[in-house]
Amino acid sequence: MLYIVSTPIWNLEDITLRAIRTLKEVDVIACEDTRVTWMLLKHFEIEKKPLISYHSHSKVSKLDKILEVLKEWKSVALVSDAGTPWISDPWYALVRDALSEWIKVVPIPWVSACITAISASWMPMHHFLYLGFLPVKKGRQTLFKKLQNKEETVVIYESVHRFMKTLWDIREYFWEEHKIVVWRELTKMFEEFKRWTVSEIIDYFETEWKIKWEFVIIF
Repeated sequence: MLYIVSTPIWNLEDITLRAIRTLKEVDVIACEDTRVTWMLLKHFEIEKKPLISYHSHSKVSKLDKILEVLKEWKSVALVSDAGTPWISDPWYALVRDALSEWIKVVPIPWVSACITAISASWMPMHHFLYLGFLPVKKGRQTLFKKLQNKEETVVIYESVHRFMKTLWDIREYFWEEHKIVVWRELTKMFEEFKRWTVSEIIDYFETEWKIKWEFVIIF
C-alpha cells in the first residue's frame, strides 16, 4: 500500500494523529530530502525507518526501487519536505505507476500552502486556479496574457529568487492598483500576510535589504 502523507509546512503542531500513526506503521518512507524527513521522525520519536530519496532530479531507477518495495507487499509512506506530496512535486509518476500495478494508494490529508493561504485571503475561493510555480522563461508571457481574461482567483507559489520579477510581471500585465495577497513564512512564528495593491507590495518589499523564504501569491 502506498500512503500519500501530508507533513507540516513548518509548524510541527500541524501534523495529524493519523499521519504520525501511518509513519510509525509503514515499512519504508519515500521522501524528497532524507535529512528533512529524519528531523521530522526524530521530533515525533518515530523509530528509525528506511528512507528512500525521490525528487525531481532522481533517476528512473529510484522510482523502480520504490515500486519494487511495494510489489513485495510492503507499505510505503510518500512525504514531501513540507505540505502535501504531489502538489508542485514530481510524485505523479510514482502514483501513476503504482496504480497501474494495482497497488492501493491512500491519501493522508491535509496540509497545503495553497488552501491554507487562500482561506484567509478574503478573495473568492469557490472557483480558483492553482498554478504552482510559474514557468521561468518559456511560456511565461503567454500564461500571463491568458490570465488577463480569467475571472477566478489565481494562486501561485514563488521562490525568493523570482519573487520580485513575478510582482513586476503582475503589475505589467494587470494594473498598478490590482489587488493581490502575499503570504510569507507560512505557519512560521513570523508569518506575514499582505493584502495590498501590487504597487504597494512592490514598494514594501523593495525596501527590504534581503528577501527570504518562499511565497504564496494570490490575485
